[in-house]
Amino acid sequence: MFLEATLKNNPMLIDIAAKFHKAGLIEPNTYVIDLDVVSKNAELIFEAGKKFDIDLYFMTKQFGRNPVIAKAIMNAGIKKAVAVDMDEARVLFNHGVKIGHLGHLVQIPKRFIKEALSMKPEVITCFSLDKVKEVSDAAREIRTVQNILLRVVDDDDCFYPGQEGGIKMDALENTAKDIKKLDNVNVVGVTSFPCFLYDEISEKIEPTHNIYTLIDAAERLKNLGFKITQINGPSATCVSSIPLLKELGVTCGEPGHAFTGTTPLHVKALEPEKSAIVYVTEVSHVDGNRAYVFGGGFYPRSKMKKAYIPDQKRLLDVEELPPESIDYYSAVITDECNLHVGDTAIYSFRTQIFVTRSKVAVVKGIQSGNPKLLGVFNSLGDEISK
Repeated sequence: MFLEATLKNNPMLIDIAAKFHKAGLIEPNTYVIDLDVVSKNAELIFEAGKKFDIDLYFMTKQFGRNPVIAKAIMNAGIKKAVAVDMDEARVLFNHGVKIGHLGHLVQIPKRFIKEALSMKPEVITCFSLDKVKEVSDAAREIRTVQNILLRVVDDDDCFYPGQEGGIKMDALENTAKDIKKLDNVNVVGVTSFPCFLYDEISEKIEPTHNIYTLIDAAERLKNLGFKITQINGPSATCVSSIPLLKELGVTCGEPGHAFTGTTPLHVKALEPEKSAIVYVTEVSHVDGNRAYVFGGGFYPRSKMKKAYIPDQKRLLDVEELPPESIDYYSAVITDECNLHVGDTAIYSFRTQIFVTRSKVAVVKGIQSGNPKLLGVFNSLGDEISK
């Protein structure tokens, strides 16, 4: 999906990834991330947020909860992370990353709420009155008051399968009145997901109905006496979409893929953020006109179309695996050339590293011609070698 863009705006990343693989510095099934480009992308996103007065929490699941990348983003100016679940929060918190937002997309299980509160998140999202009560009870026990966001939903909102849920708009007023009776939580805002999506016809990031639900919900809560300071509108936050957030009344975005230049907008390599990630593997075996490369990091929604063979400087078609298949291997179509066992193959596609079994290699100095491997991590942010 992003291979042509990467060849255009960061060919040095592809070259170094291939060289490191051939030298045995990285294994097949490894994502290679260009730290310097991520840092520059983060600076651009931070400056856009500052210009349009949009607060930002950075998301790390896409690049495997990697602490080195997280700290680079913090150094660029975006100081707090959104943790998609408690496992992610623990990894980040243990590496000194400040937690801005917890509970979205994954609610905090009851037994972990005190632990979550100890991380002092700026906000916690709740999908229901029951969850708000759990947070309030835990906060009371440790003598604190927690700011919360309500996930508010309406009939015309869109959600990915399995991610539905929230406080119904027609129940918001009564739910809010019940929350007002609780002493250890403050409702400070609302959120949903996805609030923005790429439209293939307009070739732009467009708002979903969810965002209009949030604007309506925020106004209703204000009328009930709540001090609403955050309208949190995640999905596809990047330099080009931040002005749209401002225009629609969103106060907070949550960039993730933008740091590696892998939102759908970045396919044409025309965005301010540059490509910063590739997937490296090698040919395992050949069967007819198919060369099978080692898998482990392929993602069902990747939309990958090509593989780059650095030895031949060729782009070859690939077969994307169906979602029901385990990605032990993936096939490269070899009608145009011969591939051999051990050949390096480079990909660049939309991924969610935290749900793969890949490794992550963080490299600095690529752009200055002095590449250095800072470390190799698993897909959940744990360092496994330097």
